[in-house]
Amino acid sequence: MNKMDKPIARSNLRLKCGMLYYGTLRKLLWVTMARKFARTHSKEPLKHLCFSHKTLLRRQLKDVDMWLQENKIINLKLAVPKINGIIIRPGETFSYWRLIGKPSRRKGYVDGMILRNGKFYPGTGGGLCQLSNLIFWMAAHSPLTIVERHRHGYDVFPDSNRSQPFGSGATCYYPHGDLMLRNDTDNTYQIVLNVGKDYLEGEIRVSSPMMEKYRVIEKNHRMEPEYWGGYTRHNELYQEIYSLDGELLQTRPLVENHAVMMYSPFLDAPPTSYSNKN
Repeated sequence: MNKMDKPIARSNLRLKCGMLYYGTLRKLLWVTMARKFARTHSKEPLKHLCFSHKTLLRRQLKDVDMWLQENKIINLKLAVPKINGIIIRPGETFSYWRLIGKPSRRKGYVDGMILRNGKFYPGTGGGLCQLSNLIFWMAAHSPLTIVERHRHGYDVFPDSNRSQPFGSGATCYYPHGDLMLRNDTDNTYQIVLNVGKDYLEGEIRVSSPMMEKYRVIEKNHRMEPEYWGGYTRHNELYQEIYSLDGELLQTRPLVENHAVMMYSPFLDAPPTSYSNKN
């Protein structure tokens, strides 16, 4: 059992000091590892598809105004070109924030939805987590190594119409809450993105034909009461690797998730199945 302490609400001063300290460490990392980061873009997509996925741009979320969703789309249209077409050569590491940079009003970013301490607030550049969520989910269906990934400490929405397992996203907060993927293979990979009319669309492409297929499964899912009166949710995600003829070759752990639930764990919900079809 993974017992969790009651979350502590940090003061604004504590949060700012933490951002300054960890932000400085992250920028030093970017400088010292500069040659190892992916930085080349190509307008021409690589020949072979590894995995594709898309997510709905506008969702009716409880207690969330739709104007925050529209502003999110503005922010995505600014961030996506910074990543679209990025080439990840063997030995290189993809860094989400190193490519996008700081989302500021000077660059045209507007207030979108951000989550802090289990509550929603408008914040500059809000909504970019949809992009990091998409990239993480695609990477989980590829041979790329997930070097760094973060998840919110709060589970805000129940599972109504959920198409992916709990904890299958990656939150982001500039600059040190990053999503980093390393190419430990002999092939070159590329992330291709597009903000469509209704969907955020993505592909991971590769220089050579895929020799395996990938599937993400959930294990040890549970909801637990805590001594301080709340409930927490836990699970583990694993990557299954199959041969092209369907033989299971390997199962390896991806991530663990632990979050404080912000809704009743006893809500009725229909059974869900997770589709990982390409």
